[in-house]
Amino acid sequence: MRRSEMLEQLNNEAGYWDFIVVGGGATGLGIAVDAAARGFKTLLLEMDDFAKGTSSRSTKLVHGGVRYLQQGNVTLVLEALRERGLMIQNAPHLVHNQAFIVPNYDWWEGPFYGIGLRVYDMLAGKLGLGPSKNLSAEKTKSYIPTLKSEGLKGGVIYYDGQFDDSRLAINLAQTAVEKGGVLLNYMKVTGLLKSKEMVTGVTAVDQLTGETYEINGRAVINATGVFVDELISHDNSSAKPMIAPSQGIHIIIDKKFLPGDTAVMVPQTEDGRVLFAVPWHDKVVLGTTDTAVDKPDSEPLALEEEIEFVLSHAAKYLDGKPGREDVRSVFAGLRPLVKSRDSDNTASLSRDHTLLVSTSGLITITGGKWTTYRKMAEDTVEQASIVAGLDAGDCPTKNLRIHGWLKNVDRSDPLYYYGSDAVAIQKLIREKPELGEPLHERLSYLKAEVVWAVRHEMAMTLEDVLSRRMRALLLDAQASIEMAPEVAELMAQEAGYDEVWKQQQVAKFTQLAEKYLLQMQNS
Repeated sequence: MRRSEMLEQLNNEAGYWDFIVVGGGATGLGIAVDAAARGFKTLLLEMDDFAKGTSSRSTKLVHGGVRYLQQGNVTLVLEALRERGLMIQNAPHLVHNQAFIVPNYDWWEGPFYGIGLRVYDMLAGKLGLGPSKNLSAEKTKSYIPTLKSEGLKGGVIYYDGQFDDSRLAINLAQTAVEKGGVLLNYMKVTGLLKSKEMVTGVTAVDQLTGETYEINGRAVINATGVFVDELISHDNSSAKPMIAPSQGIHIIIDKKFLPGDTAVMVPQTEDGRVLFAVPWHDKVVLGTTDTAVDKPDSEPLALEEEIEFVLSHAAKYLDGKPGREDVRSVFAGLRPLVKSRDSDNTASLSRDHTLLVSTSGLITITGGKWTTYRKMAEDTVEQASIVAGLDAGDCPTKNLRIHGWLKNVDRSDPLYYYGSDAVAIQKLIREKPELGEPLHERLSYLKAEVVWAVRHEMAMTLEDVLSRRMRALLLDAQASIEMAPEVAELMAQEAGYDEVWKQQQVAKFTQLAEKYLLQMQNS
């Protein structure tokens, strides 16, 4: 998957694309896979890098949503549980079974959560990942030795899914390309083309070269997440905003605070939020929050009160009491929640996806979550095919293997998340042994991964590699800063960039990465 080849295909296309998908996050990439797999001529345009926004900043969970069950949204839970099962089948190298424990400190919690999670199992049916059960205090501590002992009555164990979000996004992009789609990052859509009041395409600017484009399409799909209102305004300047962005932050700490492979889920904190502590890439993800924000930002910042909320609640449940000095990285993501007229509380806004078609034919898909990306794509392509006057046929993605598919992966292998691509990366190392060297003592990333990202995964900037092809920025922001010069050098060697490019990239990335360091945010 090379950007130069994608540009060549765009430049050589003189006619109409069947679908132009605007937005390269989970939703847009899912649509591109679905549309291309059905044989439609598909173009996807992303203004930044694939999964630059919310889709690389999730809690890393593929889940039905225990909280939505609490809220009584059984339909959403059923759909998500079904999609969770399909994700594990279709991308087993990236999505796997994760055990969670709900610790019980009040007498009523064991029976209450035990019954609720058995309902969760029942809804999952054949696609369930394992039966939930009540545990004694002793058994709970055997799973999570660092859990606070004082007042512990027991726990409930249940199973959900976990994944690497931006790695799945890249594999979806590769899958769409393999099915004949054309996908471009750093291609910003700046407006809509119209004929007789109907949308007939887009205008776009290549962010890397400054070249402008007018591109025709039978249907234009707005899958820009928290930014959907911006594209809608190009269609209808008087349209009311439909998105109320909600911010969720995540804090990364070392594995010593949660040794083993079991996660913790606290279903009800003081203000009704859910708190997770989840093992991920040999670190622990703590989160999340639900804070209303005024307007979307491509690089949102964690607020001081959010950081305090997550750390103080983690300290109530974990013996080690992680503090500010233990934080390796903190990052924020925005949820594209669809506004409801009678609610100011983002925790109660719709997590379901919303699909709209304007009078001019612009198709907008928003809301939802990573777990249901495939179903969102299916619904959108079927609606868009009606707008475009095309025959959708049957949806092929329920059993479509995602690029990198490998049933049995060794999770102790530092390259496991590449799935079937790991063999080719190992071949690179055999040909050039120095590429097998690690990039940093605190992280398991190898030099060969940088070469692979540039050569096959359309990584154009230092941030693309260190944040989304590797997860160094999210896992250990200081380590990512220290890795940056060497990674820039490897990228420059592979792509033929000069010294000025290297210096600019390192400076720009360092400035960004410092925002992920907790002490920098508090200074």
